[in-house]
Amino acid sequence: MERKVIVIVGPTCSGKTELGLLLAGAINSEIISADSRQFYKHLNIGTAKPGQNILRKIKHHFIDSLNPGEYYNASKFEKDALGICEKLILNNKIPIIVGGSGLYIKAVIDGIFNSADLDVDYRNYLINQKELFGNEYIYNELIKVDPESASKMLPQNWKRVLRALEVYHQTGEKIWKQQQKHKRSLNLKFYQYGLKWEREKLYRNIEERVDKMIKDGLVEEVINILTIGFDKNLNSLNTVGYKEIISYLDEEITFERAVELIKRNTRRYAKRQLTWFRKDNRIKWFDIKSENEFDGISEKIINSNL
Repeated sequence: MERKVIVIVGPTCSGKTELGLLLAGAINSEIISADSRQFYKHLNIGTAKPGQNILRKIKHHFIDSLNPGEYYNASKFEKDALGICEKLILNNKIPIIVGGSGLYIKAVIDGIFNSADLDVDYRNYLINQKELFGNEYIYNELIKVDPESASKMLPQNWKRVLRALEVYHQTGEKIWKQQQKHKRSLNLKFYQYGLKWEREKLYRNIEERVDKMIKDGLVEEVINILTIGFDKNLNSLNTVGYKEIISYLDEEITFERAVELIKRNTRRYAKRQLTWFRKDNRIKWFDIKSENEFDGISEKIINSNL
């Protein structure tokens, strides 16, 4: 019997949450969130996290599972999410993965290796070097020890550069060799579906969502997070919506400019998400023109998978 997993992807503000909820309700299943910023407690409004009334109706995994200062990565998500998939399948449920964090979804479907655990001191050293001397400096450090991997990266992709340096530092091997060793054998069939809007309509959705976030109290949410004692420089807060409000609170920009930047940066993020997902020809895309189409799309997915 085929062991199925449904995956719903797409850019921010495309309706992934709405479709996921319809599917989960229709087939009595649960949702595995692949929206990495929704993992963090206290980050509610700015991440468009489902409300408590929704979370009580449909079980979600990973939402509110971390404190803002906790470290988590795609490799850990791969292991944890696959474990949940196995439990759901054993209970005769089809797991539904929903989210826009492309690397996390890729980790579950195709695998990602984690041969070297995080060395916090070395990571902090590399970040300090980057801040002092720039992306090009650490990129040149990678060229010295692993020119093959460096040739497949760009200096601005500094997180990938850092990871490659970490792997070499801790294992003595080049990251591409470690990647070759990482193989999985999964008896799972992933059915991927993407939601795509006309760009102008998607951008209007983004504008409306940002306005609603401000109205719902995004500024107050950020103030509360900082008041609790979480550092404004945490990676979890280096997120569209939060970083701009922090700049406003630090009096670096005006409130109007902060809102303008949130909208602009969200549009850019949506564009990057689409670029990522379009590379995967296994995704079946639905062209969306209005929210009224989600019921029909849910039925199509169910009819093709059950």
